[in-house]
Amino acid sequence: MTDSTSAVTPAEDGAALLDDIERHHRRFNVFPSEHAYVAVTLWDAHAHLVDCFGTTPRIAFLSPEPQSGKTRALEIIQTLTPNPMVTNDISASALFRSISGDPGSRPTILFDEVDTVFGPKAAGNEDLRGLINSGYRRTGGVWRSVREGDTHKVVKFPVYAALALGGLGDLPDTIMGRSIVIRMRRRAPNEKVEPFRERIHEPEGHALRDRLADWADTVREQVDGAWPEMPEGVTDRPADVWEPLIAIADAAGGHWPARARAACIHLVKASQSDDSGSLGIRLLTDVRAIFDGAERMLSTALVEKLNDLDDAPWADLDGRPLTTRTLAQMLGEYVTAADKPIKTRNIKTAPKTVLKGYYAEDLADAWLRYCPPVPETAATSATSATAQVTPLFPVAAEVAVAATSPETATTEQAPPAAVPACLTTAG
Repeated sequence: MTDSTSAVTPAEDGAALLDDIERHHRRFNVFPSEHAYVAVTLWDAHAHLVDCFGTTPRIAFLSPEPQSGKTRALEIIQTLTPNPMVTNDISASALFRSISGDPGSRPTILFDEVDTVFGPKAAGNEDLRGLINSGYRRTGGVWRSVREGDTHKVVKFPVYAALALGGLGDLPDTIMGRSIVIRMRRRAPNEKVEPFRERIHEPEGHALRDRLADWADTVREQVDGAWPEMPEGVTDRPADVWEPLIAIADAAGGHWPARARAACIHLVKASQSDDSGSLGIRLLTDVRAIFDGAERMLSTALVEKLNDLDDAPWADLDGRPLTTRTLAQMLGEYVTAADKPIKTRNIKTAPKTVLKGYYAEDLADAWLRYCPPVPETAATSATSATAQVTPLFPVAAEVAVAATSPETATTEQAPPAAVPACLTTAG
């Protein structure tokens, strides 16, 4: 006879468990999309398996205004993840000492109001930013000098830990690139959630946390070092960010592998589209659109057209419009195909008039490397921007280009033709 007291408890159904975690979030959180629920649920699970992966993606709840649900999202995550450590003000030293202790008690860091640390009014906090970036990889660490008797030695402290953040605005680019970004919004009048009461709902979250921890132990061997198949086009840093979550979805089975890959594609594309990526990428993209196949353009004309663009930041950069000087500084951060900084060149617009402007051939390499592909209706190929450009006026006959200065400009072979208005602006 079989002793009923020795019966083995059936293994947890991973897909059903993740469904329960998602339902728990939906009771209290309104996320901007279905994909966000998938990402957050998988992130909760990954916090229990962080040592199985080479990277631990940051998850960032960001919004333009307060009262958009960021803190509530972190509160729910706190009930579901191991060793949660909630903070909104911590020094780099305190953080790395909290992480670098006993690996068995490594915290899941929940960093709220992070805009006060990295926002426009903050002082930069480079040490803390460096620590957060280093802790993204399992091999990451920070080096400190430690006294031993009468001597000092340099010691590497591990800082690898799961990290969720909440704040207003954006984060530094280096952190954004390591994060799954959830753009939170205030709830609409028709969006209802349960009020979160800690003493009632925290135990419910903890019960799910314990189930998640038990299930994680059953799949640890399966996901440790896994190389899940990534959606087409998701490579490099985005793949590093999403591989742990997709590996967990594959281990759970059911509908989660498909949902995880759909969420990955959606949120990666969203992050790329709002990546002012830097402001420089937005500038390059807008400049390319303004050139629209032209061979050259005066700086003054280009600045005027940039400042006239709707839904663009150029007319109000820190309270003032873009100038030719600022344009030169920003474009000068990029290089030509010859590996030289992009600079203005002299353009002779009349027998005794030479003005400064830019050439498409100087910008082409930066356009190719940093800008989104040109729509097929605008160009048949993005591999050679210089082959697509056309002159704004008959170059060979009427206009000469001064390579270095007005004195060295070549002479005209024919009387100058009428010059388009965008090339006659003084500047």
